[in-house]
Amino acid sequence: QVQLVESGGGLVQAGGSLRLSCAASGLTISNCATAWFRQAPGKEREFVAVFTWNGNTLYADSVKGRFTISRDNAKNTVSLQMNSLKPEDTAVYYCAADATPYRIVGVATTSLYHYWGQGTQVTVSS
Repeated sequence: QVQLVESGGGLVQAGGSLRLSCAASGLTISNCATAWFRQAPGKEREFVAVFTWNGNTLYADSVKGRFTISRDNAKNTVSLQMNSLKPEDTAVYYCAADATPYRIVGVATTSLYHYWGQGTQVTVSS
């Protein structure tokens, strides 16, 4: 049974930093794309960043240069370092993993991902 468990959310002032972590069990994340998405109240879930199985990264334009996604194969975890946070970054952040190994096409699309975490709230105050 695959489980993704996020941690690290919280309340931070604008300009501050947070680090989110996603611990995976039941699958080997080094074999698949793992990504972060977020959903703000009243909005669609949107792509934030992805770490592909072969080590490539991709970011949404809105977070490029501020957020960094990383992966620890030994711990089977993927993390998201968020710096220079803005109020518009406020959302529930979700970790996601692709059920199909070695895929690199479409990794920024919500519908690609079969496994999801429960989400962690990030609130940035102005």
